[in-house]
Amino acid sequence: MKKHLYFLLIAALIFQMSAKSQTIDRNYVNKIKEFTTDERFLPKSLLDVVDHPTIPNPLKHFGHIIGAEGHVHRSEEIFNYYKKLAETSPMVKIQQMGVSEEGRPFYIVVIADENTISELDYFKNQTALLSDPRITSQEQAEKIVLESKPIYYVSGGMHATEMGSPEMLMELAYRLITSPAQEIKKIRENVITVINPVMEPDGWDKQVDWYYRYTKGRENFEDGFPRSTPYWGKYVFHDNNRDGLQVSQQITKSIFKAFFEFHPTVMLDLHESVPLLYISTGTGPYNDYVDPITQSEWQVMGNHDVSAVAAQGMPGAFTWAFYDGWWPGYGIWVANNHNSNGRFYETYGNAGADTYLRDLSTARFAGDLATSKEWYRPDPATPQVYWSFRNNINYTQVGVIASLSYAADNAQLLLSNFYKKAYNSLEKGRKEGPKAFTIAKEQRDPAMAAYLANQLVSQGIEVYENESHYVALTEQPYRNLLVSLMTPTAYPKDAKFPPYDAIAWTLPNLYGVEVKAKDSLDFNVSGLKALDYPVKYLGKVIGQGNTYLLTYKAQNSVLPALYAFKSQNRNTELSILPKTIVVDGDTLPAGSILIKKINADQATKIALDFGLDLKAGGSEISTSDQKSIQLPRVAIYHTWYNTQDEGWSRYTFEERGIPYTSIDKDVLKSGNLRSKFDVILLPRVRGNAKNFIHGVDKKFGPMPYTKTAQFPSHGFPASTNDMTGGPGFLGIENLRKFVEEGGLLITLDNTSSIIAEMGIASELSPVSAGSLFHPGSIVMAKARKSGSPILYGFPESFNLFRGNGPLLQTDKFNRDLMLVQYGFQPLKDEVPYEGPILGLKEKELTAKAEKKDEKNPPYVVSGMVRNEQEIVGHGAVFNVPLGKGSILAFTFDPLHRYLNHHDAPMVWNALINWDKLR
Repeated sequence: MKKHLYFLLIAALIFQMSAKSQTIDRNYVNKIKEFTTDERFLPKSLLDVVDHPTIPNPLKHFGHIIGAEGHVHRSEEIFNYYKKLAETSPMVKIQQMGVSEEGRPFYIVVIADENTISELDYFKNQTALLSDPRITSQEQAEKIVLESKPIYYVSGGMHATEMGSPEMLMELAYRLITSPAQEIKKIRENVITVINPVMEPDGWDKQVDWYYRYTKGRENFEDGFPRSTPYWGKYVFHDNNRDGLQVSQQITKSIFKAFFEFHPTVMLDLHESVPLLYISTGTGPYNDYVDPITQSEWQVMGNHDVSAVAAQGMPGAFTWAFYDGWWPGYGIWVANNHNSNGRFYETYGNAGADTYLRDLSTARFAGDLATSKEWYRPDPATPQVYWSFRNNINYTQVGVIASLSYAADNAQLLLSNFYKKAYNSLEKGRKEGPKAFTIAKEQRDPAMAAYLANQLVSQGIEVYENESHYVALTEQPYRNLLVSLMTPTAYPKDAKFPPYDAIAWTLPNLYGVEVKAKDSLDFNVSGLKALDYPVKYLGKVIGQGNTYLLTYKAQNSVLPALYAFKSQNRNTELSILPKTIVVDGDTLPAGSILIKKINADQATKIALDFGLDLKAGGSEISTSDQKSIQLPRVAIYHTWYNTQDEGWSRYTFEERGIPYTSIDKDVLKSGNLRSKFDVILLPRVRGNAKNFIHGVDKKFGPMPYTKTAQFPSHGFPASTNDMTGGPGFLGIENLRKFVEEGGLLITLDNTSSIIAEMGIASELSPVSAGSLFHPGSIVMAKARKSGSPILYGFPESFNLFRGNGPLLQTDKFNRDLMLVQYGFQPLKDEVPYEGPILGLKEKELTAKAEKKDEKNPPYVVSGMVRNEQEIVGHGAVFNVPLGKGSILAFTFDPLHRYLNHHDAPMVWNALINWDKLR
């Protein structure tokens, strides 16, 4: 140990001696000036890059400066630079935080003065103590605050086309460990800076290859050429910043791992979308469960950073007018949800390292022109700017340094606030209701009850169990998040600006799990056992034999279990019971499954693996009371211009263990679809029928998306020799033939509108509802044809999740095509007429029928809908026959972001019964 400290001391002395003798790297500084397009975009504070004798700056390492025209770096090159810094400086530590879906590492880089880095575990333990007031008293916290340092987490590269931050962070890291400037020295000594250099390396490498393959050197930014690679991560695209509730993607898991290891006081996420630098506070309304201290910190830090940028004469920095502050599912909201402070920047980016003349003249945020002088934007940019990659680097770096400087100057305040927020949450649990949430283990879908418990644990929430329930007590530091996740939201109807994303996230409703909020603890708390491992519902098998019954209640795991049965034993026979039936005294609802020709061991394995209860019996059920199940060959379609939601669909199918084939435009054009597939799923996709038919403009073709030695990240998760064009009219006609020949086409959300527009589902027409405003909310729906196989396992009324999707309807004579409607009231043309009828004699009524004053539940369960009368009564799900097949059209997305698991069984029902919907 003494020897280790000795070498650390020697290294520190050598570093200090070299630091005193270092000079400015004039070549680097001149290059910064060369690539910055205007003196007002050139902060003097960045013109002091040193020429360190032993630590290489980016120019020495790469041969060009950060922000040089035409240069970006792949993730391995970026990580290698940080490894070089760690080798040559005692102030840098790099550690791996996981592995991406494609096998690339996630890293974080920790920077502070030498003494702090040598005692990093001590400082991490200090912030962990501050995170839990149950183990740290207020008196102890005051002492810890004096002895601790704020941990400031800065991340870049979440969205692949936002290419400035991963490059900038390398220069910032070098500056933090070498600069002699007093402000930087203060940051080194008083703040622990944690850098996530490339949050999403899979997408980043694809985008870097895309830039070098296609967009480098293009003359006009607005030429219509796609600036983004078609895929980022293996599954999700831009929604990798919408996974904070699901924690399903590896990027999110790495962020959560870093948070719970370091308990950072502030987390700052760097993005690019608006001119010239937006510093988040949001217009509101703010999330009800974010502590007022955090909301106030947003304002103080936002204004501090804007003023720091303005102090260097740089125009275009603003706050307030972008984003709201409501939805808790962003990656960086792991901080806001856990008593820390989550913030973000948006700079102006060119999706690469080229310089363009950009037009800001029509851009508006919160109703104001982006070039207008406002209280929140004291120095606006001109309507046009000549914008370079280096300009972007300058703005982001100046802002981040300003924010780190604020943390250095206000270290004790930030740490004290961090503790105080946890204390406030704990006190609310002690003094306010509810006192606990209980989740019965016996549910309609008990596997989802266990899933809910696990999801809470993944959020750092403490969950317990006894024999019958999972229990979350609210007297804990993350009480606010627990209550937020488990209770309905109420977004203000009079909010001045539209929400930035979905506005409802009540997990029990999204999962279809019954939860009770307890205002008093009427059970034995001492008998609870803490969950420190993922729990799983283990299905039971009653009896023995070679025939078993599965009582169907729309459990999510039934369809994958059926595939597993056939995989284990190809001779297994599967049948569905289309009507309610009583067998051995048990009432089996419609949709229940009869499994024949399996042994007890196979039944037990499936029950355990999939959380399903099986009972031996059913051999006496007549053939007329059952229909054979033919498990379908499923295809999931993807375009080459928008892969967001098909990625979520693929992820959902793979997580559930449902086999599928991914297909694109070329498969549709090749025809003979019915010989290859039984079901084709069209996930939600942006745009209209024109976009769907024609795809990426052919004038840009051919555009291969193939893996090559030069572009090794391309060609995954799909490959093509030419991305341009779509299925064309031939492909659309082949899709029609597929249905006519007996296939099932399932369309989700916007693709339902598209197939109606293309005439494949000609019975469906768009509904004009201009005053309807329906951001992502949980609402009530009513079964119109409860006997449909699509609704097996669902009650007469149930909730579903719907956003601002299309609204479709049929003519009145075709209303039997509507399986589910929104809300409970009928459409106006379905209300019976009760007035006089000319030409008919008035009949004498002996007894006037009594009108029932039925009170239906409210339409909105969680969230908010304006002018809901525009949607109530309209169709949520349609079953449209075509030839020998059917089109199942959803006007919402039942596979939304791997969140609304309660809605997904309607899709699984469709796959189980794909050939029985006529």
